Amino acid sequence: MSQEILVNLTPRETRVAVLDNGSLQEIHIERSRSRGLVGNIYQGQVSRVLPGMQAAFVDIGLERTAFLHASDIIAGHAMAGTEPEAQPPIQQRVREQQLLRVQVVKDPIGSKGARLTTQITIPSRYMVLLVDSPGVGISARIEGATERERLRELARQLMGPDGRHGCILRTAAEGVDEAALARDWAFLLRLRAAVEKRCEAAQPATLVHEDLPLMLRILRDLLSDDVERVRIDSHEGHSRMLEFSESFLPEARSRLAHYPGERPIFDLYGVEDEIQRALQSRVTLKSGGYLIIDQTEAMTTIDVNTGGYVGHRTLEETIFKTNLEAAQAIVRQLRLRNLGGIIIVDFIDMEDAEHQRQVLRALEKGLERDHARSQISGVSALGLVEMTRKRTRESLQHLLCQDCPTCGGRGYLKSAETVVHEIAREILRAARQFEVNRLLVLAAQEVVDRAIDEESESFAELETFIGRPIEFQAEPLYNAEQFDVVLM
Repeated sequence: MSQEILVNLTPRETRVAVLDNGSLQEIHIERSRSRGLVGNIYQGQVSRVLPGMQAAFVDIGLERTAFLHASDIIAGHAMAGTEPEAQPPIQQRVREQQLLRVQVVKDPIGSKGARLTTQITIPSRYMVLLVDSPGVGISARIEGATERERLRELARQLMGPDGRHGCILRTAAEGVDEAALARDWAFLLRLRAAVEKRCEAAQPATLVHEDLPLMLRILRDLLSDDVERVRIDSHEGHSRMLEFSESFLPEARSRLAHYPGERPIFDLYGVEDEIQRALQSRVTLKSGGYLIIDQTEAMTTIDVNTGGYVGHRTLEETIFKTNLEAAQAIVRQLRLRNLGGIIIVDFIDMEDAEHQRQVLRALEKGLERDHARSQISGVSALGLVEMTRKRTRESLQHLLCQDCPTCGGRGYLKSAETVVHEIAREILRAARQFEVNRLLVLAAQEVVDRAIDEESESFAELETFIGRPIEFQAEPLYNAEQFDVVLM
């Protein structure tokens, strides 16, 4: 499968689109005012220790304190006098006001602060340095036993017999010679020493190391053998990426191309339209079926429907083909929208166990190309597929949108009829509590229309009951739920 990466640069925003055979699969966005924090290293200071949660809140200089769980504290950062094997409670491992060198592993999402670890990792093209954690890990995507053993042996030679730091061999390391790995390792050690030096001089709650900007990270993290070309629409950005590739990724230089066209690069490839569609809840399938994707803070639900697809054979065959197509579409939407956390998929009910197995297999196979780790359960007793997908950054919807100021993010408003009844109850309440001559109701036009038309008899009876006149006035700036009962 051939891939292409498009980079759209503006002074305040960088956008990266990953295309498979011309179809948009992933979109990455980084804004200068709100760059992602994952990978950043801070000199943090513990502000609170929570024994009940086995966690601590750490001040790293952000608006919200960050979260550090006991399982993310490596032995070297526990307080002196504790045995790492014993895994003592959090209050014996850190204390309030203690300084900790920490790294962000999950960006702040919604009302939650950043997630931290004291296990510092520094990535490069082929390797990830594990600071103060000896050992060798190899990417699961490198499957050949001979190649895995070769890489493991090379890594051990680079670390030496008394190696203080460990490493992970990334997927890009497959087939790479010893000299390239040695250059990578030397670079990582130099970078670690620089970070260590900055930490020693840093004040509490300050940033000591920031990850690469997005346009360079994609070269480091996404440039696989499948990527045929990287097109950049900025001459300055192209030059910077060429400079970076000469130092760290010489094999990438030939694949970097500057796009000088007048037409915006995302328009040329239809990416802008795809982004707009990715913000909608409904996804149309080619067969005529469709998905409904509902994203909430607790979880994401995906409902599969046959829609206008009636098939040509049996109902069971129609359902099976719709679910197979939906499985492929779901994989793409998870990557495109960057959906994470708990995900519930409601496929159309299938009676045939073999059909269920094939649909699950299609879902699993599609997720093999996903960079984010996921886990899928079988079909539940209710016919639902439960899965999780690792979430390290905001979803596309949360990144590009905000809650509707009218409905407050609920996605719906009370009907005019409901609001009219609320107004009637408020009038009764006010008439009983206060001495007034008349009452003026301020509300949205549709509510006023309802009150003086369909509900006119009800309000006439209400006037008689309270012995006061009731007047209505439409307010153009009020939404459908807003109203005021003014005592005159």
